Order: sequence, then structure tokens, then C-alpha cells
Amino acid sequence: MFDDLRNDAAKQYEEEAQAEYQPAAISTTGTRARSGKFLGMTSIQRFVLVFLIMLATCILGFLCLFVTGRIGF
Repeated sequence: MFDDLRNDAAKQYEEEAQAEYQPAAISTTGTRARSGKFLGMTSIQRFVLVFLIMLATCILGFLCLFVTGRIGF
């Protein structure tokens, strides 16, 4: 069992060293596959988020104009 242990270990080390220096497989497409999700959200969730940001921007803009007196009732 232990007769050829040193030679087996050396052979295994050489095989691992050769495998380590082999070039990696090159992708033919050159780009990553896209899943269609941004930050892990679905399209409906992204729409709601963008809509709420737009609504907040419009409200803040209106309030700023109202406070500065540019809009009057």
C-alpha cells in the first residue's frame, strides 16, 4: 500500500501543475447572458419604483415653486 506513495504523490502534483497552466476556454459570444432583471426586480417592480420617484420629484418641484412664490393661486 505504501510502497509507491512518494511516486504517486509526485505524479499527482505534476498532473495538477499541468492542468493549472492550460488556457481557459474562451467564450465565443464575448458577452454575459442577461437575465433582464435590474437589482433583482421584475419589470412591474421597476415601473412602480420609477413612477414613485417621478411623482416625488414632481411634488417636490411644485412645493419649491409654491414656496418661492413662482406659482400663485
